[in-house]
Amino acid sequence: MLGIKFKKIEPTDFVLQYKRGQVVREGAGLSFFYFAPTTSLVLIPIGSVDVPFIFHEVTADFQEVTVQGQLTYRVAEPKKLSQLMNFTLAPSGKDYASDDPKKLPQRLINYTQVLTRASLKSLPLREALGQSDTLVALLHQGLQSAETITSLGIDVLGLSILAIKPTPETSRALEAEAREHILREADEAIYARRNASVEQERSIKENELNTEIAVENKKRQIKEAQMDAEKSVQQKKREIREAEMATKIALEQQNKELVALSTSNAREEADSKAYALSAVMKAISGTDPKVLQALSTVGMQPGQLVALAFKELAENTEKIGQLNISPELLRELLSRETEK
Repeated sequence: MLGIKFKKIEPTDFVLQYKRGQVVREGAGLSFFYFAPTTSLVLIPIGSVDVPFIFHEVTADFQEVTVQGQLTYRVAEPKKLSQLMNFTLAPSGKDYASDDPKKLPQRLINYTQVLTRASLKSLPLREALGQSDTLVALLHQGLQSAETITSLGIDVLGLSILAIKPTPETSRALEAEAREHILREADEAIYARRNASVEQERSIKENELNTEIAVENKKRQIKEAQMDAEKSVQQKKREIREAEMATKIALEQQNKELVALSTSNAREEADSKAYALSAVMKAISGTDPKVLQALSTVGMQPGQLVALAFKELAENTEKIGQLNISPELLRELLSRETEK
């Protein structure tokens, strides 16, 4: 009606109302009426924006890679951006009057690609595939310090690299190489495990042999100890036998001396007896046998005297006609002999 319109601005949008070349209203989340024929509205989104990107770049060893990531930014100074790019709304108040709002994300992506190309051209393929974190740090630092970005009043909130991929042919070659490396490592692990097993078996065999050697040494030591003990026992036995032999020798020597002494004493005693007997025989050589017989009967027992009488009777049997001996006499003699 008569060119008067109502505009409601979202909290994530910043509006600048120009009238006669002067800013008459500015802010986020405003609601107001304005006269369209004499008013220009500049609407700048100040919320965070996620911009995905995919770059095809070449590494230092001339290998093509695909870098996929996402850039997050926000307009920190909308008035500064409005002076460099056209964010003016069309008279209808719904669309932009130019393509600058669509060019802003592409401008940021282009600068990001420039930084990415500068980082990747100094890295070989293998390092580039494994240096995504380092690349993110370099790009984020480059975007925050870039004069092109700061002059637009843009604040880079974040940058992430989702993937760095080589071409399919290169990827297959790397996969084959990695597969061969993994298989080689697996073979080396198998060989190492076998070597460890052989080493363990060798250690076990060595331990068993060492144990057997130790056992044999112990047996030898025990046998030597037994032999030493037996030798000591034999030595003791020999010493005992030598002591016994020495004792026997000494005893035999003493016996010899005793026998010699006894023989000498017996000889002397025999000589004495022979001398005495010779003297007695010499003394009685002239004596009548009857007298000697009578003298020999001195001190005899009655039985002995009777026996002597019987002997004499036996010697003169031819002179005796008849001899009667009573049983009482014999009984008496026997009883006396029994008593003795």
